[in-house]
Amino acid sequence: MTPFFNQTMDLSLDCEFEYNEFYLPTQVTDFNKKEKSGYLKWLKYGFELEYAFNKTGLKLVKKDGKEMFQEDYETDPILKWAISFVSQKTLRLQLNTSKVMEAREPSLMLDGKLNDSNWNFIEGASNHQFKSDFAEVNINTSKWCLCVNDKNGKEVLKTIGLQDNKGLHQKYLPFSFIRNPKNHKKTFVFSTALSYDERIYGCGESFAGLNKRGQIINLFTSDVQSASTREMYKPIPLFISNKGYGVFVHSSAPMTFDFGHTYDSASTLYIEDELLDVFIFIGTPKEILEEYTTITGKSPLPPIWSFGLWMSQLSYSSQKEVENIAQNLRSYKIPSDVIHIDAGWFENGYNCDYNFSSAFKSPKAMISNLKNLSFRTSLWQIPYYNSTNSVYNQIVEQQLFVKEANGLREDIVLDFSNPQAIAWYTKKINSLLKLGVSAIKADFGESAPINGCYYSKQSGNYEHNLYPLRYTSSLYKTLKNHDSDTLIWARSAWAGSQRFPVHWSGDPEVSNEAMASTLRAGLSLGLSGFTYWSHDIGGFSDKPDLELFLRWTFMGVFSSHSRVHGLPPREPWAFGEQFLINFRKLIEIKYCLLPYIISQSNYCSQKGYPLLRPLFFDFGEDLNTWHIEDQYLFGDSILIAPFFESNVMARTIYLPHGNWFDYFTGDYYKGGQWYHIKSKNFGIALIKSGSCIPHIELAQSTSSIDWTKINLNIYSKKETQISTQIYLPNIKTSHILQLDKLKNNEWVINKNETSIHFKIQTIT
Repeated sequence: MTPFFNQTMDLSLDCEFEYNEFYLPTQVTDFNKKEKSGYLKWLKYGFELEYAFNKTGLKLVKKDGKEMFQEDYETDPILKWAISFVSQKTLRLQLNTSKVMEAREPSLMLDGKLNDSNWNFIEGASNHQFKSDFAEVNINTSKWCLCVNDKNGKEVLKTIGLQDNKGLHQKYLPFSFIRNPKNHKKTFVFSTALSYDERIYGCGESFAGLNKRGQIINLFTSDVQSASTREMYKPIPLFISNKGYGVFVHSSAPMTFDFGHTYDSASTLYIEDELLDVFIFIGTPKEILEEYTTITGKSPLPPIWSFGLWMSQLSYSSQKEVENIAQNLRSYKIPSDVIHIDAGWFENGYNCDYNFSSAFKSPKAMISNLKNLSFRTSLWQIPYYNSTNSVYNQIVEQQLFVKEANGLREDIVLDFSNPQAIAWYTKKINSLLKLGVSAIKADFGESAPINGCYYSKQSGNYEHNLYPLRYTSSLYKTLKNHDSDTLIWARSAWAGSQRFPVHWSGDPEVSNEAMASTLRAGLSLGLSGFTYWSHDIGGFSDKPDLELFLRWTFMGVFSSHSRVHGLPPREPWAFGEQFLINFRKLIEIKYCLLPYIISQSNYCSQKGYPLLRPLFFDFGEDLNTWHIEDQYLFGDSILIAPFFESNVMARTIYLPHGNWFDYFTGDYYKGGQWYHIKSKNFGIALIKSGSCIPHIELAQSTSSIDWTKINLNIYSKKETQISTQIYLPNIKTSHILQLDKLKNNEWVINKNETSIHFKIQTIT
């Protein structure tokens, strides 16, 4: 693709430049076992032409030659490296490309102090070994190589060098760092071996196939405007292998991950950073995410009201329109908790000036009236400003924007690396919160200039991908400082952004394909450390297709957060009586399931798990589950299979080992098999046998729910002892409820304070 401004970059192309200098690691020259650091010699290589009849290629050969002045530079530098251990399942590898490394600010991606875990160290003549209860790491000190084994001694990860090439020609770049003579930038090449049956997952909200094996992925935040592209709003430099390991590249620089795309047996990560800093995790996907979110942060449980329906379109543009929407939602008895006002609340187009237009006569009274009807208000905004915006001059005069070498642009971006810019922004947001606004949509944030000059003194090379984290964390903290019962609705993200929920999937097409790729994106994001995720029910970029809209609503109901949004109209009463009835029934399912959803969410927040996850997350021992990307688990007990074909109310699905019940009909299925199942409910939901699913009586908003009366649906074929983890707003803590210990269907949480009454129904 043409390299337009802020275009996604494929670093692999530049790394193959024929005049690059390649530095390959050889022997460890010194190692301090107490500090777990030492020095590593790097040999200088370069490309030479290689001929094979009429085929011309390149091969890497050892190079000599020094720079001016020769006595001041090493041809083969000796540079510092270190290995450390964060836990018994997590190691950290750091390698430098220079003897003088620039000091960096405390990482925004990491959350809190890293623990130091002791692994047993065994020093050998040509091999250093570190062992824990869960893994062992071997460092070949004569021809530098890192090999990670699991607790059974099985190799799970191994770096590959020039000597590991098995082909007649060199078809992949070995573990190395590169200096590019065009700009003197350095890029690390983190190359590891791929097993023949290895599968790779994660890398952020990727719309491409769930298994990344065979793909090349550019980690560069982008305003995607689609759900059918390799670009991403939320690239996350974390991936998980089915071989029992995960890798997190701790950097915000542009990256390209090549998972066997160029060479089938090599995973090659290109990182445009002078420091290689990677965390390697050993374990199952669950264990890896728990380890990863321990160092980068876990998603806090959002407010209870946020789990209700959000009603929106592009866009409501007057107070009268918003109030009519609220009245219609209540009169048509569509359960709902949030009305979102998108870009239509400004006086002048999309110019975000943080002021309501004249079409909103009394915003404070409107927001108060909505709250009286049990609605929260959400507002759209962005951190970009053009010269026609009334706040443009304020930002320019106070120098709060990202500077550019070629002067002031008509469009400027707020610089969130500048504390004064954050203070200015916080004041603007606080003025909205004082009106009673409950949520702010953090739209955009993917287009911070790569060539910008930032207050942080870091280049755009590091600030571009970091911008979403700076932006959303500033907004989230502003809202939380004002009122803990609030949240943001964010589109862009980077590693660590999961600490500031909720995120949604951007602007998908109105199509079956976009619906399917949106699900893949959500599952990938969940495998990148994000517990909460949503999407535009029905698709965004065109008027609704009604049949697709209902199928997408089903998927939206079984998502952590459910928002209707897109080009108008979007309101269910606009499409006739039958559509309204069907839509209402689907939304009612979610409201009745809220005790289950909130209890599962609370548990996932504590563990760092995604609420939506692929089947292998809980059934990894069933090898079939690793191949499935159009079904998912909603918590640990409900399996969801949306319909992705027009006017086809049936599909083939796979059920993992165990027993399963149809949520709607009670029909029983034995797991470990494929079934073709019909449904009148616009999708299929099945319950794992042995599950206890708590429900509540239907209410029109979360504020009207009676949390002291819970219906327990028990799904049991053979199980005799059944328990469920339950978290409710009125008890504010998680409890394991053992059904055989219930007396008179009453559960006293705190004596003389709170009691929960249960009505039990068993499905066998």
